[in-house]
Amino acid sequence: MSTQGLLARAPSGGLVLGAIASVQFGSSLAATLFARLGPGGTVLLRLASAAVVLMALGRPRLRGRTRAELGLACSFGLVLAGMNLSFYEALDRIPLGIAVAIELVGPLAVAIGGSRRRRDLLWAALAVLGILALTRGGVHGLDGAGVALALLAGVLWGSYILLNARLGRRFEGSTGLSLAMCVAALAALPSGIAAGGSALLDPGSLALGCAVGLLSSAIPYTFEVEALRRIAPPTFGVLMSLEPALAALAGFLVLGQGLDLRALLGIALVIAASLGAARSASEAPIAV
Repeated sequence: MSTQGLLARAPSGGLVLGAIASVQFGSSLAATLFARLGPGGTVLLRLASAAVVLMALGRPRLRGRTRAELGLACSFGLVLAGMNLSFYEALDRIPLGIAVAIELVGPLAVAIGGSRRRRDLLWAALAVLGILALTRGGVHGLDGAGVALALLAGVLWGSYILLNARLGRRFEGSTGLSLAMCVAALAALPSGIAAGGSALLDPGSLALGCAVGLLSSAIPYTFEVEALRRIAPPTFGVLMSLEPALAALAGFLVLGQGLDLRALLGIALVIAASLGAARSASEAPIAV
């Protein structure tokens, strides 16, 4: 059976969970490259290696595509580049678990935006409390730029979810994602070369960058495109509530990043807000 056939048969909830685990451990691995390549160089290797893999597997064709479809793929690629770069710049300044918890405001906004119930304002307020717990005091005084970059990544993550859902409906297989990943790699080229320079050609860095590309881009994005063909964006946004917990675990296991009680409480509040929003989001059933 083909890879696409296996993905089509996999439960959508399982695909999302697999994507979460893959991207968080990939992010923790990426952080080990920052000293050599900087966030920009690491993003370039991540996106470029993922683009090569997806193009080789999907072999997308441009013939017959409308301008609207190509424009959608380009828009998605630019969002991918911006989301990855802002998140890695944040990760260079603040712990992984905290960065992901702050970034979760994007999926949470998508989840709440799909609801028409006033009580979801309570979940939004709970998320704000969680963010305040993470960013005020404790955790050795978080870097302000890191927090701002994580918030920017969250905004772009919300856009990513909505565009991803449209991409999956307009393109078959991984065609749309392959095209978007090429655009993302090209968009990341200037900042990547500026940050990484000749170190980008180091065999060790290339190998590690390719591993990051597979774990953080090629595998999770392929899983997510398939999942978003079958579940609504609000549902997807809610499932992302597990991201901070797995990010904190990956940061601890790979990077040795411990979190104090206040940080753990903040992460728990953000997760609770996302799970609470699930009860009233207008969502499609999840195949599990």
